[in-house]
Formats: sequence, C-alpha cells, structure tokens
Amino acid sequence: MPPKSPVQALRAALAAARARLAGLVDGSPGLEAELLLGEATGLGRARVLARLLTHPDALLDAAAGRRFERLVERRRLGEPIAYILGTQGFWTLDLRVTPDTLIPRPETELLVETALAELPAQAPLMVADLGTGSGAIAAALASERPAWTLIAEDSSVAAIEVARSNARRLGLTNLHTLVGSWLAPFAATSLDAVLSNPPYVPSGDPHLTRGDLRFEPRSALSAGADGLDAIRRIVAAAPQRLRPGGLLALEHGYDQGPAVRGVLTQAGLVAVRTKRDLAGHERVTLARRWG
Repeated sequence: MPPKSPVQALRAALAAARARLAGLVDGSPGLEAELLLGEATGLGRARVLARLLTHPDALLDAAAGRRFERLVERRRLGEPIAYILGTQGFWTLDLRVTPDTLIPRPETELLVETALAELPAQAPLMVADLGTGSGAIAAALASERPAWTLIAEDSSVAAIEVARSNARRLGLTNLHTLVGSWLAPFAATSLDAVLSNPPYVPSGDPHLTRGDLRFEPRSALSAGADGLDAIRRIVAAAPQRLRPGGLLALEHGYDQGPAVRGVLTQAGLVAVRTKRDLAGHERVTLARRWG
C-alpha cells in the first residue's frame, strides 16, 4: 500500500500501485496504474510520465494521493478501468461509458467493418444499431459515413442518455437516439440495415460471475439458456423492417455461428454467411432480405 505520509514521491506512489494491481489476471498493472495516476492528478497519463522524466523527484500532493489510493483500490477489487475512468476507446473514437452500458470491445469493431464493406458509402441509408449501449457502433459508422442516418436504439433510458451524450460530444449530427425494444419501434420496410451486438451469453455461463462481466449490466450480456433469445427476436422481425436487399448483421459468441446461421435461414433471409474476428473465431453473421 502506498505510504500514508501527507506528501508522497510520485515515482514511489506509482510503483506501489503497480504492485497492488499485479494480481489482476485481466489487467495490465503498469499501464493501468499510470492511467489512474493521470486521472487522480488531472494531468492525464502522458503528462504524468513526462513529469517523471523531467522531474524524477516530483511529489504527489496529499489530496491527489488520496484520490489515487481510492482509484487503485476500486481497480484492485475488480472494477473495470473503463468504468473508473469513464471512457473507453472504440474504432477511432473515445467514448463515455458508465455501468449502465457495456464496455465496447475490439471484436465488436468487426461489425463496423462489415457495415462499411457491405453498404454503399454515399447512399442516404437508414441504419439501426439495436441495443446500442454507449452508442459505439452507431457513432463509429456515423463518423465514417456522413451520408447515412444512424438510429441508436436501446431499451435502457440510462444507456440512451450515454449514447446521446457521446453523439453530442463528437458532433455526430447524423446519429439519432431512440428508446425501444429491438425492432418494435420501426415501421415496415423503413431500414436499409440492422446491426446489433445483442446479449448472447447463456444465462448459466460461469463467466458472468467473473472479471469485468460482474460489473456490466446483465440484461446487456445474457439472453436465455442458450444465449440466443434476443437474436431470435431481432431475426423474427427483421424481414418486415428491412427494405428489399437490406442487410442484417449480428455479433454473437465464438461457438454460436452454426445456430445463428440456422435462425437466419429459417427466417427466410438469404446470402447468410459468417465473418471471423482477429482471433479466428466466428463472430459476426450477416444476411440479406430477399428481393
């Protein structure tokens, strides 16, 4: 534990924090200690490291030291660093996140890549991001495709407030938010594409009680015994909401590709196929409405 003296050496406080965080199996103790120190001091990580280089004997004042201890303890107890800092990088964006939203993950960027590759860049498309959470997918696409209109939808009012704040802060005037349940709010043949990273973890999966997942909203993680309840609801409604030839793309678990392809095929969707993430796992399955 860092020294309790009123004023600490910055370097010593950082070293002590690294040691305290060393036992976290899902973390990076050195990087996270630096990020937390940047947050506690208000300087940010880069300026803290620069100060250590130019002033090796720099001190950490008592108030910042207490803030730093509290932040390190929260992380030591397993709270995700994204929630502690309130931000998470996704695509080219820095997004606000809260415990009301999932933490955007790198594998979800495959969903963004899929939409960019499958849809015409300059067309005035209407694209829905269902279960948007922080608005990560919609924000990434809105930033890349100004001709598109993105509708970020979620059943959680608190999550929609986060998505709305991200759109406003990033100046994404082509991104709009909507409170609703999956495709229920959308009119027939109103959408050119439907994208979603829905809950897909089986309800009995032990991973729900481990690591970062313990802190994330369960309703955004788990959907039924096999994890596919939300996907079934989206797919059942998609043929009526999509325009002819419209795209449906869904993120899912690494072992759920065959089942998701079956659900899409049974719904009468065509051109069903699955893309793999950088780890080689089946991660995003897409299909088209006939016509």
